[in-house]
Amino acid sequence: MATAMHAAAYEPSKPECIAPAKPGGGFDLTCRIVSNGFKNADLLSTPMAVTFMPGGVGAVAYNYINANRRDDGNALVAFSSGSLLNIAQGKFGKDLDENDARWVGAAGVDYGAVIVSADAPWNTLAELVAAVKADPTKYVLGAGGGVGSQDWMKAAILMKSSGVDPKTMRYVPYEGGGEAIAALMGDHIQIYPGDVGEMVGQLEAGKLKMLAVMAPERLEGEFADIPTAKEQGFDAEWTILRGYYLGPDVSDEAYNYWAGQFDKAYANDAFLSTVNEKGLIPFKMSGEKFDSYVKSRVGYMRDLAKEAGLIK
Repeated sequence: MATAMHAAAYEPSKPECIAPAKPGGGFDLTCRIVSNGFKNADLLSTPMAVTFMPGGVGAVAYNYINANRRDDGNALVAFSSGSLLNIAQGKFGKDLDENDARWVGAAGVDYGAVIVSADAPWNTLAELVAAVKADPTKYVLGAGGGVGSQDWMKAAILMKSSGVDPKTMRYVPYEGGGEAIAALMGDHIQIYPGDVGEMVGQLEAGKLKMLAVMAPERLEGEFADIPTAKEQGFDAEWTILRGYYLGPDVSDEAYNYWAGQFDKAYANDAFLSTVNEKGLIPFKMSGEKFDSYVKSRVGYMRDLAKEAGLIK
C-alpha cells in the first residue's frame, strides 16, 4: 500500500535513460526498451530522453552518477551482466561496488548457449564434454570478449561443471559474436559459448548446432527442443541480464515510482512486445526483490572470478 501512495506522490520531470555506450549495441537497445516500451504502454506523461555515456562497459556512467547525480530520480541507467561482472572484479573503481546504486527493474534476459558447427562430431553436451576432458588442449573455444569477460565466463563455467580446470582451456577472443561465429564455421574454433538471442533464425540455416541452453529451464518457441545444460547433468547456467539502476541516494518515493512502473509494464502487452522485438525474453522483477537479486549475482560472479584466478 505504501508503494502505491509513494508512486502517486512522485512523477519524474525529465525522465532520461543513460546508455553507457555509443549508439547501437546492447545498452542502446536496453534504453530503447524502456523509452519506447513505456511510451507504447502509456506509462510516461513526458517522453523519455536517451543519452549516451560510453566507457568501460558502464564504468564511466556508474562513476558519473555516483559523483554528480546520486539523488536524481529522473535518471535510469542501463546495465548488463557484463557491467555486473566488471563491478565484481573491481573494474568500476576501488571505492565503488554493487551497493552504490539502487537496482530497480529489468528490461529482459538472454541466456548463454553452447554452439558448435553443424558438422561437428557431437550431438549432445555430454559427447562434447567427454572429448574436451580427454584432451582439453585439443579444442579451441572462442567468443566476443577477452579473459574475464562475460563470454569467457560462460566458457569457464562450462569447463568447471565438466571437471576441467578453466585455466587449461584454449580460448580465443574476438571483437563480437559475428566474428566468433565466422571463426566457428571456418573451424578456427570448435566451441562457441554464445547467446541464445543472436541465434534467432540461425539454426534453420543448418550451419550451426546448439547443444545446450544455459538457462534454468527450457525456453519456448524456436528453442523449445534444445535441452538445458542442467538437464544434461551439467551445472552450467548463465543468465544475461539487462536492466536499470538509479543513483544510490534516490528517494524511496522515486525508487518506488519506477518499480511500480516496471510492474505495470510487465503486465502490458505493448511493453512485452517491445522486449520481444529487441530479441530478449521478459524477466518480470523489480524493486527491492530485483535489488537483492542483482547484488547476489555480483557476489556469485565475484566468487567465480576468484576461483578462476582473475582477482584475489
